Amino acid sequence: MLLEKTNRFWKAGLIEKNKKALLFVMIILILPIMTGCSDETPEVSDIEITQQDREVYSFDNNDSVSTECIAEILSDIYEEAVDTNTLGSLDMMRCMVARLGENGYVAVDSGNQIDMVQAEQALDFCKAVDEKEMDELTIIVVMEMGIRKFDLKTEGGNVNIVRGYYQYDQNGSLQNRSTVSYPADFWQYTEEGYLIFEGSYFSDESYILTLSDTPEHTMLRILPLDEKCREYNRKYILPVGYEQNNLFLCNWSEDDFGDLDFYDLFDRFYPMTHSQPVPYMADENLGVGAVYQIQEELFENVIGAYFNMDRETLRSKTTYLSELAAYEYRPRGFYEVEYPDIAYPEVVSYTENEDGTVTLYINAVYPNGNMSKEFAHITVIRPLSEESFQYVSNEITLPEGDHDIWWHSNRLTEEEWKEVYGGT
Repeated sequence: MLLEKTNRFWKAGLIEKNKKALLFVMIILILPIMTGCSDETPEVSDIEITQQDREVYSFDNNDSVSTECIAEILSDIYEEAVDTNTLGSLDMMRCMVARLGENGYVAVDSGNQIDMVQAEQALDFCKAVDEKEMDELTIIVVMEMGIRKFDLKTEGGNVNIVRGYYQYDQNGSLQNRSTVSYPADFWQYTEEGYLIFEGSYFSDESYILTLSDTPEHTMLRILPLDEKCREYNRKYILPVGYEQNNLFLCNWSEDDFGDLDFYDLFDRFYPMTHSQPVPYMADENLGVGAVYQIQEELFENVIGAYFNMDRETLRSKTTYLSELAAYEYRPRGFYEVEYPDIAYPEVVSYTENEDGTVTLYINAVYPNGNMSKEFAHITVIRPLSEESFQYVSNEITLPEGDHDIWWHSNRLTEEEWKEVYGGT
């Protein structure tokens, strides 16, 4: 029955934009069957299968940039983080990046939330690539549970990369989990201050699924960013982001809330207001559509915490059940999944306005698309206190005119929902 409904849904063309996302889900479901299942829990969530490329490039300076030396330099920071249960925190990674810089290493964090140290070395290497000179560079990327080490070598305008992934063990030593090598098929230093490179290496597991080499995309911010921009981003923009909501993906204002989906925003705001996940889950049976009635006080308080809007406006843009004093709520299901690989927001400048609002200028950074600005938008927020604020407006500024946020999926309309689930 479920397969029958799925076929009808696809034929109707109602989820054309979701094909990539559904393909991703299918691969995830198939992969355990192909690679074997195990009841053992992996050591960390960021497990990467060790791969070796057909050719490993040699670097004269590898001995001087040994992981043993790096681990020793960072050992006291790591030990303190373990003792204080702050391993993987932004403050811990900031301390590690700073320490590496003090010792002459080029370093940055994996999320590009901390300014790169010894960035002039990276800029000099980019210049050498442009001028087709010979040069070598090692970049250390600090992660929550380890590091990535990129050894780069350029000659004649070509760049070769050896990338190692190292994970901390229980003794605080860095253990090699993966080493791959590849030539850079794509290399760019962007106007926004990002170094982007891409290449492919051979992987047995990936080749079984895709019949091609495994691509690897890397995007590292070289130029520093105003710390105030980073603070605004962490506080107002990153908690919502671009995943499964359109707060920053469409034009709207307090005068006209446009096409905002307040059910998606309820999903994003609920954890922000209640410090726990949304309790209204989709049914475990993919063929059944879950429906809830959320009491008006709860729904309106969650949305009202971040918008200056009256309840009549909110009710006009949702399904409000007056006889129950509740909002009908259908959680996103299998047919509303999004492609998981998406951009992340980065505030690049701001204006503090006389009326107390703050205008944030934001670029969408998309590493796997090799774009340091996939699109851009201007978001206005209204701080109310140290802990509370409101979203005032959003405007897409790049590209101009219509734009296709290809990875985003809208929730099913009532008609689509009934066709998929048969009204159940």
